[in-house]
Amino acid sequence: MKSKPAPAAAGAPDPYFPNSGDHRYRVHRYELALDYRPGPNRLAGSARLSAVADAALAEFALDLAEFRIGRVLVDGRAARYTHRGGKLRIRPAKALAPGAAFTVEVHYAGNPRPVRSPWGGLGWEELTEGALVASQPVGAPSWFPCNDRPADKATYQIAVTTASPFTVVASGRLLTRTTKASSTTWVYEQSAPTPTYLVTVSVGHYRPVPLAVRPAVPQTGYVPERLAAAFARDFARQPEMAAYFGEVFGPYPFGEYAVVVADEELDVPVEAQGVATFGTNHLGGGWERERLIAHELAHQWFGNSVTIADWRHIWLNEGFAKYAEWLWSEHAGGPGAAVHAAAAHRLLAGLPQDLRLGDPGRKLMFDDRLYQRGGLVVHALRRALGEDAFFAMLRDWTGANRHGVVATADLRAHAARYTAVPLGPLFEAWLERPELPPAAD
Repeated sequence: MKSKPAPAAAGAPDPYFPNSGDHRYRVHRYELALDYRPGPNRLAGSARLSAVADAALAEFALDLAEFRIGRVLVDGRAARYTHRGGKLRIRPAKALAPGAAFTVEVHYAGNPRPVRSPWGGLGWEELTEGALVASQPVGAPSWFPCNDRPADKATYQIAVTTASPFTVVASGRLLTRTTKASSTTWVYEQSAPTPTYLVTVSVGHYRPVPLAVRPAVPQTGYVPERLAAAFARDFARQPEMAAYFGEVFGPYPFGEYAVVVADEELDVPVEAQGVATFGTNHLGGGWERERLIAHELAHQWFGNSVTIADWRHIWLNEGFAKYAEWLWSEHAGGPGAAVHAAAAHRLLAGLPQDLRLGDPGRKLMFDDRLYQRGGLVVHALRRALGEDAFFAMLRDWTGANRHGVVATADLRAHAARYTAVPLGPLFEAWLERPELPPAAD
């Protein structure tokens, strides 16, 4: 059974971040050329966006943090612009008609810094030596001009020039690496449609550690030299994990998977398209670290390939990634998913019952209860559908919506095709009401 692919982009502002993005046009490609100097943390860049207008546009907006603007061109012609409050508002020399394809070119420079948010700084983060990008949910404007909406997915070419001792890892496949004098330019191509928040760059002193070359999904770690052996040990089962997820979720949706271990401690690992970034504190083995490896890998299917239309639906990302942890534990000989689900239910039963999973609000969108309750919804679906129908539903969900955009309503309609039993009461209890329903087992 196949579900109907979702539309390429939603035509309304994101209710949680109404000032992010411009829903009146869609970008289908970004070409970024960046020159980064780690010592002074200086970034000079040019961004070329290829887009299509969905409405008549006398002006339009890009999201961009506090950089100095050199020039702005629309279709090769100089355009008037204003830049304040994180918005680059552009007025082309000639208004754009609905359906018109157009290009925007922005030249900018400055000292990149994270975008302020209720969850701390987001986006470009300067490290002791180098930098990393962790943009979820609205940090992408910290380093490039963009239409910062999860539904507006595009392909990317990212060229980064930096001092030659540094390694650059970015979203996509490495096309070329060219050294001239003391600088090296790394060019990456991400050919799969990608949301702005899932585009990443890491700059650091990293050694590549191959984990899997022959399988269908090449997997490489980029880690500080002194941690190479620990990384190879701690991530040794990731290729097996990727193979298992390929069986239960469908084929891996991208061409490669890279893991960066930044030479810093990080609060949590962060997923990006085809890349996950961990901190040094995430090495050391044990289930708590192994589940993080599973969680970030699972996001390549849930969140990255199958992307939410807006942030109200974040449980679709985190609930399935949480359940992937439990599935991996079950497959690898640890406690079964039912055991993990029971523990999550006990945990939630002792916490406040004020989170509505299907629309948690911006304040609670990263609350740990959302992750746990999201996993419990998936487990409840497994119990309601039965083993064969549940896993068929999972594979068809990722297959039909590969590189697409979805909302909660799409999952509800999709899951209903796999059973004659009405699922409305299940979804309403778990998603629409804050009270914790009884455990599925």
